[in-house]
Amino acid sequence: MRVLIAPDKFKGSLSATEVADNLAHGLARAGVDSVTLPLADGGDGSVAAALAAGMRPRTCIVADALGRPHKATLAVDATTAVVEVANTCGLATLTHAELAPMTATSYGFGEAVRHAISNGARRVVLALGGSASTDGGAGMLAALGYTFHDHNGRTMTPTADNLGRIDVVRAADAGDLRGIELVVAGDVTSPLTGPSGAAAVYGPQKGATVIEIDRLESGLDHLVTALQRSGWHNAAAHARTPGAGAAGGCGFAGLLLGARIVSGADYFLDLLDFDRHLPGNDLVVTAEGRLDEQTLTGKLPAVVARRAAPIPAVAVVGRNDLTCPTTLFADTYAVADHAGTDTAHDPQRTAAQLRDIGALIGDRARTCRPNQALHRDVRD
Repeated sequence: MRVLIAPDKFKGSLSATEVADNLAHGLARAGVDSVTLPLADGGDGSVAAALAAGMRPRTCIVADALGRPHKATLAVDATTAVVEVANTCGLATLTHAELAPMTATSYGFGEAVRHAISNGARRVVLALGGSASTDGGAGMLAALGYTFHDHNGRTMTPTADNLGRIDVVRAADAGDLRGIELVVAGDVTSPLTGPSGAAAVYGPQKGATVIEIDRLESGLDHLVTALQRSGWHNAAAHARTPGAGAAGGCGFAGLLLGARIVSGADYFLDLLDFDRHLPGNDLVVTAEGRLDEQTLTGKLPAVVARRAAPIPAVAVVGRNDLTCPTTLFADTYAVADHAGTDTAHDPQRTAAQLRDIGALIGDRARTCRPNQALHRDVRD
């Protein structure tokens, strides 16, 4: 018997590679062979997953969320670069005490995109999870040569705090992106503004107060108006597009640059050759930090299970918050249930639980005929 382990990360705890390796260790204890394929859905962890699948690392110096220079890593091959907000200017570049929702910017992300293109990438995958800013992607655009001016013509730094003062956006110094394919790969469907937009939904995660969320919302609306005034006549339509609100509006900026938005899970399964790894396996084990209703609408474990069929898929999660039954997975294992408590902030204990769960999956799988579904979880 052989098992394909194809997990996402446990956000804030273990990378997809660490999740895969610990599950593989447990399966080996049970005498079951496995092959690991760490995955991502276009959010934070996308670069790590691409590297684990064989892409090469390339480092560059970019500005973090507060403008301080630091080293970021891209994943590249002959034609493609995977660039993520998280390791360029995301929350991971700040301490909790440094959260700055009004002054953090996406400038470093734009620097990384510029670096990828200048080094020969013809396709750039924009991974937008884990952002620290809500600047509508204006910082990203600034790094690519766009300039922002107030009503007196003075050049402005396009932080979230300044969006309401922008009168004109100019592209005279912007780089030529003709021939460059930009892909926004993610699972966020929020538009730029409104009750399900970037500020309202994700602002609190970045430290924004209720008053600041209102200011962010107003600033984003003002940015759209300024862009329309400056000749981007489709700016309002882009702002309404599902996914425009990803990474504080970097999805919106990507659309302005001509990017296409795709399902992050499906895109990364294709990019990392999931279908090529699938044959010859009797079971697929996928994973993520939390299983809930959103998982079933297109997050990575659900996409893995559907793409794997008729090979049964088992889900291993940090927590199982599903409130309705599902038959999507042949079995579901939650670390919190096995540990008796939530281990999200204890990576070592989470890793140990994953090894034990891997061994349990292996023991149960060896008693089943190949391609026969395992017993269902009581919540299914």
